[in-house]
Amino acid sequence: MEFENFRHIKVTRDAATTILTLNRPERLNATDRLMNHELEVFFQKIVHDRETRVIVLTGAGRAFCSGGDLFEHGEFVEDQFEQEMQVHTRLIHAMLNCPKPIICKMNGHAYGWGATFALFCDMIFAAEDARIGDPHVQLGLSTGDGAAIIWPQLMGFPRAKQFLMTGEPMTATQAAQYGLVNEALPLADLDHRVMTIARRIGEMPVHAMRMTKASINIPLKNLVQQMMDSCIAFEVATQKSAEHATALKDFAERSKAKAR
Repeated sequence: MEFENFRHIKVTRDAATTILTLNRPERLNATDRLMNHELEVFFQKIVHDRETRVIVLTGAGRAFCSGGDLFEHGEFVEDQFEQEMQVHTRLIHAMLNCPKPIICKMNGHAYGWGATFALFCDMIFAAEDARIGDPHVQLGLSTGDGAAIIWPQLMGFPRAKQFLMTGEPMTATQAAQYGLVNEALPLADLDHRVMTIARRIGEMPVHAMRMTKASINIPLKNLVQQMMDSCIAFEVATQKSAEHATALKDFAERSKAKAR
């Protein structure tokens, strides 16, 4: 199966492993509407790709994903922001329902939706100098993209509340200690480790692997089904608030100052 005409993602192959690379390095792989659309198309197609047994998700350049592109927020009108949040829901469902195991190769920082996207993978291996965080609250937003679901499941409620309510980032080494990611290791060793795991999984009996993933994901799928509509409604409400408008203005001004 061919994957072409993508602008913001790149798809390559290594035997039975398909490597999906978020490809906006100049924006630290921040996801915009086009990238989200391309990701949806990818997951729709990869389900039917018989050659692929494992998917590796990573980022181009020095970051994994800095989250949703905040510069798009000023362009959203009427219900466009809510529609984009619904795309996040569909992507989470696509990842959980994908019969092929998904391994995140977190090559650099992962923030906001970028962290959520990574954490809904089946396994996460991170470069030890990568930082993981969710700054929604710092931007006047509720964590409506699925973070409120997956963080407590991986690291427990008290720690998840600490990091989601403060917006403080952690190192990948901390994340491994807390159970948020599988392993943190030197960037130079990351690719070898991930591809070794991917090839090992790719050699396993296909149906047994797929049914095992499906079984483990049953409670997680139920939680997503139960919680995402409310989580999105909360984030949509905060996106319309004066607090978010002020935080977004401050973010834009800081970004311009850094670019000078």
